[in-house]
Amino acid sequence: MLAAVSFCHLLNDMLQSAIPSAYPIFKGAYHLDFGQIGVITLTSQFTASLLQPVVGMYTDRRPLPYSLAIGMCFTLAGLLLLAVAPSYPFVLAAVACVGVGSAVFHPESSRVARMASGGRHGLAQSFFQVGGNVGSAVGPLLAAFVILPFGQHSIALFSLGAAAAILVLLGVGRWYAGRRAQGGRAAGEGARLPRRRVLAAVAVLVALVFSKYFYLASLNSYYTFFLIQRFHLSVREAQLQLFLFLGAVAVGTLAGGPIGDRIGRRYVIWGSILGVLPFTLALPYANRSLTTVLTVVIGLVLSSAFSAIVVYAQELMPGRVGAVAGLFFGVAFGVGGVGAALLGEVADRHGIEFVYRVCSFLPAIGLLTAFLPDLEQRARAARSAATEVEAT
Repeated sequence: MLAAVSFCHLLNDMLQSAIPSAYPIFKGAYHLDFGQIGVITLTSQFTASLLQPVVGMYTDRRPLPYSLAIGMCFTLAGLLLLAVAPSYPFVLAAVACVGVGSAVFHPESSRVARMASGGRHGLAQSFFQVGGNVGSAVGPLLAAFVILPFGQHSIALFSLGAAAAILVLLGVGRWYAGRRAQGGRAAGEGARLPRRRVLAAVAVLVALVFSKYFYLASLNSYYTFFLIQRFHLSVREAQLQLFLFLGAVAVGTLAGGPIGDRIGRRYVIWGSILGVLPFTLALPYANRSLTTVLTVVIGLVLSSAFSAIVVYAQELMPGRVGAVAGLFFGVAFGVGGVGAALLGEVADRHGIEFVYRVCSFLPAIGLLTAFLPDLEQRARAARSAATEVEAT
């Protein structure tokens, strides 16, 4: 089941990443400025952001095993519409459909990953998420060799991936329904903290996700334009550089969960968010070769945090697996969308290089990690107290 949901995550995010990879085509075909490009990302991400927490909270109470396949049907419809969209408003409607598909997919598939984890929640979450990261890396590569040479209509070919995902998710839905019938549960034991402490910790986690995904929005949406303008690369060369960055993100995501299982998720969050700061500060001033190295390092380090954040939050709020997944995937999508739109306006007014100089300071928000409670230490203390009670 982990392999199945990770594979579908790969397909889902591959299809999504084909959209920003086609931005140069949309920009020329519809005569768009950077602000309008940002609105495309905002439409897709904001749709997913609003719906994901709602889906997660609802399915915590009334799980819907086959909703995964239904959500992917929205993605399929959005891709087909995007391939034939006659105008900019139709493009926005198409990416909104893709956003709805993601809103349904992420909370429920994250729940399936936790159900199939065997107790290794960080590893399971990383394995699930790395599928999405690999898909995000493969999407621009496919776009460079399919969409860019053959044009907007070739986006329809990506609908084959959505159809394959629907078939796999029907099987996942049957397994999920069977586990429900047997009384299987997704939620495990977790920390029991005062409500005020939990809310404060969630606020810190949201701020950390904001810093991570606002910075990533600058790379996901505008890195190709930055490379083209600063180093005069071709569109294809810039897309290949984006592929390297997204591949590094996939590797970092896979590593973050198991490391968090071993040494503690709080330490992973510390090292990932704050540890990337020296590299982001250097990026706007680097030459072409060093830019490639820095973005790979940034992708590796920064991406390791998200699985640790999600599992930490699930342990912080036990019994709310779907709501937590929906909240943090939703925040990630929403911040990415709003960030893309705002940064597009900034790029139009002050230039694309100015965007990266401003965003380079965002990882300093990682200092807020100091306010997160050490859940692993509390769990160890609780187990020790229980052992003493049994001995007595």
